[in-house]
Amino acid sequence: MLPAIFGLSGPVLTDDERAFFRDCDPAGYILFGRNIENRAQVRALTDDLRSIHGRDRTFICIDQEGGRVARMKPPVWLPYPAGEAFDRLYDIAPASAIEAARANAHALGLDLAEAGISVDCLPLLDVRQPGAHDVIGDRALGTEPMRVAALGRATLDGLARAGIAGVVKHMPGHGRSLVDSHKETPLVTASPEELELDLAPFRALRNATIGMTGHLRFTAWDAENPATLSPFVIEEVIRKAIGFDGLLLTDDLDMQALGGGVPDRAARAQAAGCDIALNCWAKMDDMVGIAKALSPMSAKTAERLERALAPTAAFDGPNDLADQQALLATRDQLLALA
Repeated sequence: MLPAIFGLSGPVLTDDERAFFRDCDPAGYILFGRNIENRAQVRALTDDLRSIHGRDRTFICIDQEGGRVARMKPPVWLPYPAGEAFDRLYDIAPASAIEAARANAHALGLDLAEAGISVDCLPLLDVRQPGAHDVIGDRALGTEPMRVAALGRATLDGLARAGIAGVVKHMPGHGRSLVDSHKETPLVTASPEELELDLAPFRALRNATIGMTGHLRFTAWDAENPATLSPFVIEEVIRKAIGFDGLLLTDDLDMQALGGGVPDRAARAQAAGCDIALNCWAKMDDMVGIAKALSPMSAKTAERLERALAPTAAFDGPNDLADQQALLATRDQLLALA
């Protein structure tokens, strides 16, 4: 199996994509708005992806956070709030905020399970910092580490109740970024002592089965390389200081925070210690280049991938609307308190 996750160009697989995926056997796939039309179409697409290698448990992920980051949109799917909504409620009723976040993630997870999606790139454990760029902004669960951890844990729990694996991101923390890492490399000059605040939520949820790196350069740890490409950050900070032993994905390798060609970025990320190279934009030349640049999946990465997918479950029919409506009613009643 190739240690890469690839995007698709449209709502159905092209013949070239199907042949390429069959030959290279990637670890998984990621869906975007260009792949999403309606319920039947998305389920047909995910069924098609599972059929390529006959694996019921296939890593098919999506960025379905709520708020401004949602690939499955109304009117076909329900809207979900951004993380800030639960942060506001936590100010006045912490236990209610935790329960609202859990119910919200459970309801959202039912949508994903019905669509045949097994992994959601959620929750963000980035601690929001005053004056930082809005690339995180209202997506964050708060400015206090243990609050972020508590709401993040509830989100993971809610997704798991729907049979969906969550992804903690963006390790080791994106909350201090002064620029958008989609467009340029954020430089973080905070001291190691200051960065303990950023690490705290990830340390609290270090037993999560999947994590994602951020493309930020931390001068306290590695003045030359962004975290995704830094052996020191991945081994000494993410694996040791945080204690994370789950499946570690890169953030999208197409982002302009990284220099060089995309296949070279993938090879450098793997050499630095990332388990899986994430490439979102379905550019065949880049995908072929990544397949050539990466070494075969290690036994340790394969074990982490299997562990991450083990709790996920295929959803064999339409949403149980009664269950989902009850979850949403609970969430909305609690959020109304704020």
